[in-house]
Amino acid sequence: MTRQKAGNRILIREAVQEDFPFVSELMYDALEPFYGGDHRAHAERIFKTHISGGQDRLGHFSSGQKMFIAEINGKPGGVLHIVVKRQNTHKISPLIVAPEYRCGVGVGNKLLRFAEQYAFSSHARQLYCTVAERNYAALQFFLRHGFIRAGFSDSHYKIGEREHMLYKPIEDDDERKRHDDINLSIVPYERRYSAETTKLIIGALKSTFLGVDESWVQSMYDGYERRHNADVNAKYKLIYVVTDTSGKVHGVVGATPKKGEPIKLMPLVATDDDSFEAMLRDVPHMLSTYGHKLYTHLVPSATQTNIMQQLGWVLDAAMPNAYKVDVVTQQWSLSLEGEVMRNMRVKKRFYDLIMSGSKDLEVRVAYDNIKTISAGETIRISTHDEASTVIVKDVRTYSDFASMLEREDRHRIVPDERGPVLDLLRRIYPTEKEKLGVIVLEITPDKLRKSK
Repeated sequence: MTRQKAGNRILIREAVQEDFPFVSELMYDALEPFYGGDHRAHAERIFKTHISGGQDRLGHFSSGQKMFIAEINGKPGGVLHIVVKRQNTHKISPLIVAPEYRCGVGVGNKLLRFAEQYAFSSHARQLYCTVAERNYAALQFFLRHGFIRAGFSDSHYKIGEREHMLYKPIEDDDERKRHDDINLSIVPYERRYSAETTKLIIGALKSTFLGVDESWVQSMYDGYERRHNADVNAKYKLIYVVTDTSGKVHGVVGATPKKGEPIKLMPLVATDDDSFEAMLRDVPHMLSTYGHKLYTHLVPSATQTNIMQQLGWVLDAAMPNAYKVDVVTQQWSLSLEGEVMRNMRVKKRFYDLIMSGSKDLEVRVAYDNIKTISAGETIRISTHDEASTVIVKDVRTYSDFASMLEREDRHRIVPDERGPVLDLLRRIYPTEKEKLGVIVLEITPDKLRKSK
């Protein structure tokens, strides 16, 4: 298990008895500024547990502990301790790189990748850790690698220190592929969607919100008819729906701008978690000119909670009996202050091609939100679990896919496609959507632009 980086040979191996002085000193030096307690005693306890076979006889929820050492050119340069929990989760506690190897060597990346592979091979649901807020480098390291901020606790392990709780779900290849196979669009509401949206709203909310019936939904539609008034005292609504390639509705969100410029999202419902995530990725940019923050009242599932945390939403309050007896409704919010970057969802296959620089043309139909994209704009592109930014170099418009392909290089649109690109595009966008027009975005990854 070796890798070459900047001339360094990195090997991850299990800790052996001779590693204890290195582990003890490294843990003391790294943890002392941010945590209370005896760090050398802590190091001795977990090291002995590992050496004796990993069976934890003291931890109430721990079923096993393993410690690994990162060797750089034959010398110890980092430590990873993994705690296997009875709840089928794994905790990183801790991951530390020696100071002399913290810049440009890749030891931390290698240790974290090893931890993720270890968790995956053990069929763990989740990998998690906690990081002190003042340990800024470590906090940013985990966030850059896809860990989600669940919350924080003040004076948790040391008085005066704020501790952040982070986690990362472990998904298998089949689950990633399922997310990647879905084609969804977020579009403004039209009357032709009313039967599906009404059924969806009432079905999704009747168990947790009293008073949600056809008349309540009709009042939302009435508010949508007043949207051109743009008077918050008129309680106007903005409504968006999630549709698939057949036009079937999978989600609906109603937005009400309020005085003081918050925007309430109610309802915020979907038939599945992918549609719920699609709404939360796209709607903030669509609403960014209407107020300074979004907030919503809902009773989220565990997966929906994960999605909201991943996308930066914050839990403001838990409100028992607010909308129904014995139901705890939560208020979540998302700040829109500053520039709210437009988000475009792409398949993992296309994401990788874009980030490599080999795919520099992105084709979309001319929805209202796509028509407003301009050259020079920075856009966030994302898959289910990855995101980065691209710069729009040029925007070109066409009447349909066929006329577009007469002018544009198909290899810049789908470099790895062997079949007809026209057929691929029409599988993604049905005829009625193609009739809106076609927009080609010439893009370059922001990281490639900065490296030039």
